Amino acid sequence: MARMTLRICVALVLTAALLLGGLGAPAIAQASFDREATGGATTLEDILARQEGLKVDQSFRRDAVGDPDSAAPITGQLGTLGGASDPDLWRALRFGSADVTVASRSPAADVIIQDSGMTWLSFREGPLLEYGGYLLLAMLALLALFYLLRGRIRIDGGWTGQTVLRFTSLERFGHWLMAGSFIVLGLTGLMMLFGRVALIPLFGKDIYAPIMGAGKWVHNNVAWAFMLGLAMVTVMWVAHNIPNRQDLVWLAKGGGLFSKGVHPPARKFNAGQKIIFWLVVLLGVSISLSGLSLLFPFEMPMFAKTFDILNATGLPQLLGLGELPATMTPHQEMQFAQGWHAIVAFVFIAVILAHIYIGSVGMEGAFDAMGSGQVDVQWAKEHHSLWYEDVTGQDAHHRAPAE
Repeated sequence: MARMTLRICVALVLTAALLLGGLGAPAIAQASFDREATGGATTLEDILARQEGLKVDQSFRRDAVGDPDSAAPITGQLGTLGGASDPDLWRALRFGSADVTVASRSPAADVIIQDSGMTWLSFREGPLLEYGGYLLLAMLALLALFYLLRGRIRIDGGWTGQTVLRFTSLERFGHWLMAGSFIVLGLTGLMMLFGRVALIPLFGKDIYAPIMGAGKWVHNNVAWAFMLGLAMVTVMWVAHNIPNRQDLVWLAKGGGLFSKGVHPPARKFNAGQKIIFWLVVLLGVSISLSGLSLLFPFEMPMFAKTFDILNATGLPQLLGLGELPATMTPHQEMQFAQGWHAIVAFVFIAVILAHIYIGSVGMEGAFDAMGSGQVDVQWAKEHHSLWYEDVTGQDAHHRAPAE
C-alpha cells in the first residue's frame, strides 16, 4: 500500500511540474525562423506549436521591449516616444522586465501582469481535483475491499483481562494533538478545494461564503497545533522507528495482515508502523514548509532555489522535463507552494485513512493503545512480542506459524 501511495505521489508531483511550470511539453525544434517576414512578430510555426500544446520559445517577445538608443526620432517616420511602443511596454510588463515604480512597499506590489495565473487555475480546477479525488476514493475502496476479504483482525488467543501500558499520557497527547488538528486541516482544506464544484452548487454562495471564511481562519491557526504535535511525536518516537532486521521478517510475512494466526515478532513499532511514521514525518515537514509559505505570502520563496538545485543534478533532464524554472515571479512561487501543498495533502490523507482503519475497525484491541494507553496482554504478545518481553521481562511465548 505504501509503494502504491508513493507511485501515486510521484505521478502527482510530475503532473504538477508539467502543468504549473509548463515543463513537460516536448520542445519544438527551434529553427532559426525568418521573423523579419513578420516584423519580428509571432510566426505560423509558433501558432501551430501552441495549438499542439508544444513549448514555444518566448524570447523573441520577451526581449522585444524597445530600444531607446536605436529608436527613430519622435518627429521621424515611425518614431516612438522614448523608443518603446505600447506593445513593447506591455511585453515588458508581462515578462517582468519593465521599470515599475509603485507607492506601496508590500511584497510583489510591482508585479503588474501575472503571466501564469490561468495555467495555475487550470491545474487547480482540473488535474489536481480530479486525480486527488480519485486517490482518496481509491484508498477508501481498497480499505473496504480489504475488510470484506479479510475481516477484522482478531486477537487469536482471546482477551485476558490483563493489560500492559503501551503509550504514556504525554505520548497520547502528542499523537492526538497532531491527529485531531490534521483531521480539522484535512476537512477544511478539502472544503476550500472542492467548494466551487461541490459545495456551492449544494448550499449556495450565501451559505458557503461565511462557512468557508471561518474555515480558512481555522485552517490557518490550527496549523500551529499540527506542527507542534508533529514535532512532539517525531522527538518521542524517532528512536523506536529505526529499521532493523526484524522488520524484514515482518514485511516478508505481510505483518500477518493477510493470514490468520500469523504474528511476526516486533518491538514497539512494527515495520508497517515505521513506514507510516516516516511518511508522516516527511509529508508533515513538507506540508508544513509549504503551509508556512502560504501563511506568509511572498516571504518564504522555496521553489526557484529548489528547482535550481535539481537542475544542477541533471535529474529533470534525465526524466525528460528539461530545465525547471529557476527564475519565478513572487506569484509563481505562491502558485507552486499552493499546488505542492495540495498534492502532499492528498497523499497524506490517503496514508492516514489506512492508518485510521487499522487503528480502529481493522484490528481488534488496537484503539486501546491510543485510547486508554493500556492494551490487553494477549494483544501485546501477538502483535509486539519483542516489545512485550522488553517491558515486562516475561516470555511472550511467540511461536512461528507453520510454513
